[in-house]
Amino acid sequence: MAWSRLLIDITPLRNAPAFRRLWIGSALSSFGSQMTSFTVALQVYTLTHSSLAVGGVGIAVAVPAVLFGLVGGAIADSMDRRRLALVACAMQTAVSAMLALQAIGGFGSLWLLYLLVAAGSTISAVSGPVRRTFLPRLLEPGQVAPGAALNMLAMHASLTAGPLAAGAVVAIWGVKAAYLMDLITFLGAFYGLFRLPPMPPEGAIKRPSLHAIREGLTFIRRSRVVAGAFLADINATLLGMPFALFPAINAAHFGGRSQTLGLLTAAPAIGGVIGSMLSGPVGRVTRPGRAILVAGAVWGASLACFGLTTYLWLAVAMLIVAGAADVVSVIMRTAVVQLATPDNYRGRVSAAEFVVGTGVPQLGNFRAGAVASLLSPVASAVIGGSTVIAGAAAVALAIPEFRRTTSPAAPSPELTEGASPATPAS
Repeated sequence: MAWSRLLIDITPLRNAPAFRRLWIGSALSSFGSQMTSFTVALQVYTLTHSSLAVGGVGIAVAVPAVLFGLVGGAIADSMDRRRLALVACAMQTAVSAMLALQAIGGFGSLWLLYLLVAAGSTISAVSGPVRRTFLPRLLEPGQVAPGAALNMLAMHASLTAGPLAAGAVVAIWGVKAAYLMDLITFLGAFYGLFRLPPMPPEGAIKRPSLHAIREGLTFIRRSRVVAGAFLADINATLLGMPFALFPAINAAHFGGRSQTLGLLTAAPAIGGVIGSMLSGPVGRVTRPGRAILVAGAVWGASLACFGLTTYLWLAVAMLIVAGAADVVSVIMRTAVVQLATPDNYRGRVSAAEFVVGTGVPQLGNFRAGAVASLLSPVASAVIGGSTVIAGAAAVALAIPEFRRTTSPAAPSPELTEGASPATPAS
């Protein structure tokens, strides 16, 4: 295979101007958000000198996301999603401004930081599912997977560059400057959203309600393809999430230095960037369900090998491979779920994805830590990785419809700006 065919497919950026603007704006905003995530954790630690207090930031993010995620999806299926995304972006900008103001004013209040983080997470519980519905409306079916790959590239790049930039900015100008830089990056988010076409849900529109939420969950349960994609994700993250093991394994095998711990922590994100950059073939995969399961098994095998090795270079390499396998799985799963879901359900299904993606990895890290405390960190990594492989095989056997699902037809000629793939461009 030629190297050019391995590289990420940038056709969506060339052929769909609305997607291109959204991608650029979202990448800038994501970079700023990662700066703020780093800065909030640093400010909390500076105020308290407590790792438990820093862990509380994660709780402030996870609880609202889980509680309000499904509600956000029901709202997304009830109104123009572009307008809803703009409102959410304006509210997130206000939260960012308040974070900057509390730093400038020197309030030094832990409860205020938790409150603002929770407010931002609540807003993200609406904006996250809304943004996931944009891909199949802006791109033709054959370009949804490459579009998802481009989004994953932006996300992993921001995960890598955002904290590094924030660390440098805080060291030179202080936390106020880092918050202000995040505030400025919201201009990119507005740039991407303002010129999107209107995006009301297609088909029957449901008012936000418990009944609407139940309908969405019922659709996921009854759609064998969508249910298989969810189970594949839950299997990989609940049984294999390794991050809680890094400090103990670093101390046992690699000297316990903070620099080494940072390298281990960054390795999966580096793998995510590499996997995104070499994601060209994902748009040509004919059996994406099978590929998702194989990528999940590679993730599990890499984590098991990471737990067994005492060589730092091999441990880092295994985590990079795991990160690359994970991003390939996420890209294909995003395409499968979005294309298998009717548009008037996409907000609720995307919300369920958001809740699973936010909550289950936290449970997975808790599981890893609990097994490590009962047995050992190495045993936890090996058992977790091995059960991920077994779980992928179980999903393949239990849901053959997911294993056999096929990719959409190749894309047709390029879209006119703002045209929906379902409607021929004029």
